[in-house]
Amino acid sequence: MGPSGCGKSTLLSAIAGHLPVDFTLTGAIHLNHQNIGLQPAHKRQVGILFQDDLLFPHLTIAENLAFALPESVKGSERKQQAIEALKNISLSKLANVFPDQVSGGQRARISLTRMLLATPQAVLLDEPFSKLDKALREQFRDWVIEQLASANIPTLMVTHDEEDIPPNSRCITWPWEGETC
Repeated sequence: MGPSGCGKSTLLSAIAGHLPVDFTLTGAIHLNHQNIGLQPAHKRQVGILFQDDLLFPHLTIAENLAFALPESVKGSERKQQAIEALKNISLSKLANVFPDQVSGGQRARISLTRMLLATPQAVLLDEPFSKLDKALREQFRDWVIEQLASANIPTLMVTHDEEDIPPNSRCITWPWEGETC
């Protein structure tokens, strides 16, 4: 947590491998005892969920999910796993529709599911609940935390809302006492 402009999202970009060219990084980024900081973004096995769902508008919901599957999943198995994932989140009926035809809450669940299908070793959440209304926000937040906990995936979240902080988790607030952004 911290004020706008203090580098929270930039930290997530550095970890994910998407640091803008006007920033430089010193040090190392380790995940599971390996320095991933030198690897290209697509090989880091780090999932990221933003405020916006970033679903591909030209692909159906099932195709969006299949896109995230590891390269080792081939042919009809890709579609089958995507359909199974939609069943798991009770959205099977949306398999053949496009992202602009579903609600914001459905898009959010599909986006998280797509990220999890990529089997990340760590997850980064960049204010993923901020665009949802209060009732949906609470429900989706609880669901996301449950999904990540059951998958046992380490997660780093940027938020401005203290209610987003999962129980029994560590919160780092910046700037620290006496410092400014």
